[in-house]
Amino acid sequence: MTTFEIEILPGLKPFVEEELVRTLGASFRLLPASGDEPDTLRVEYDGSPRAFFDLRTPVAVYLVLHFGIPRPKALLGHQHFTRLTGQIDRIRGLHPSGTFHTFRFSAAGKDSAVFTRLKNALADYTHMANEPDDADLVLRVRPALSRASGWEVLIRTTPRPLAARSWRVCDKPGALNATIAAAMIELSAPSPDDRFFNPMCGSGTLLIERALRAPAQVMGGCDTDPKALRCTLQNIAAADLSDRVEAFEMDATALDIPDAMFDVICTDLPWGQLSGSHVSNADLYPAALAELTRVAAPGCRLVVLTHEVTLFESLLKGLSDCWNLLKVQMVYQGGLHPRIYLLERLQ
Repeated sequence: MTTFEIEILPGLKPFVEEELVRTLGASFRLLPASGDEPDTLRVEYDGSPRAFFDLRTPVAVYLVLHFGIPRPKALLGHQHFTRLTGQIDRIRGLHPSGTFHTFRFSAAGKDSAVFTRLKNALADYTHMANEPDDADLVLRVRPALSRASGWEVLIRTTPRPLAARSWRVCDKPGALNATIAAAMIELSAPSPDDRFFNPMCGSGTLLIERALRAPAQVMGGCDTDPKALRCTLQNIAAADLSDRVEAFEMDATALDIPDAMFDVICTDLPWGQLSGSHVSNADLYPAALAELTRVAAPGCRLVVLTHEVTLFESLLKGLSDCWNLLKVQMVYQGGLHPRIYLLERLQ
């Protein structure tokens, strides 16, 4: 069995565990958690690392190698270096030729003489350049967590983090992290019968994550900002979803949409930092919630991400006859700790 370490955004661990069960079934084993790495999961899995490539809720997945050595210098020895490069070749072989051009080490003392020798040896073997800031192949070196002694080398299994979606060809300041969007979609309990709506769609992250997760009867989003809408449409096209997903210019506080139209609504409301302002949110939030309440069908699942916690929760109290609060989950993005709210529309 091979050990893998899965990097996770704070707050998303339950979603990653559920996705692992859904995608890998009984073929993996969850290992005991380490207090030193709280935002990770360790699993044992005997299949190909390719099984992790399509996961949507983790940040990244690393293959873990344990070396019974007293210090990293020993990695330069023939036996250990051969084992290390063999596993690097294994990871590179899972991707098209030429995918990996650069590598970097992430480790304490990575600029030391020992790591300089390791970098030179690896560059000679792989014919890749060392790029200390942003590289395709990432190797983390640290004292062993799972055993009493030795060192570990973790090799990222993909040339970019899983969270860096290939379809994101257009980005906006404050764009929603795709792993958080994927978790929001899971909270919505996606079904092929869904009529899905994403108001204030921004760069289209929620729309695209929903479309990639499962089919739906309707998938649409809107935004008042023409630049944001163009960004959304570019990303939808890059994801090859133009025939399945609609995005149109419309004000979420004055929707030209019939009552009780949608079964699922997901939205990332402006937080008042990079998008919107605290002053404007005081007017925007109640107006938007009133419209979302109107277009939500009985039983509609509403998933909202916001950092305007006090404002949003005060508004929910006034809508207690319309919405039942089912779950609140704190997450992490951009140095902040917003919350995801799952609500159900009452009859």
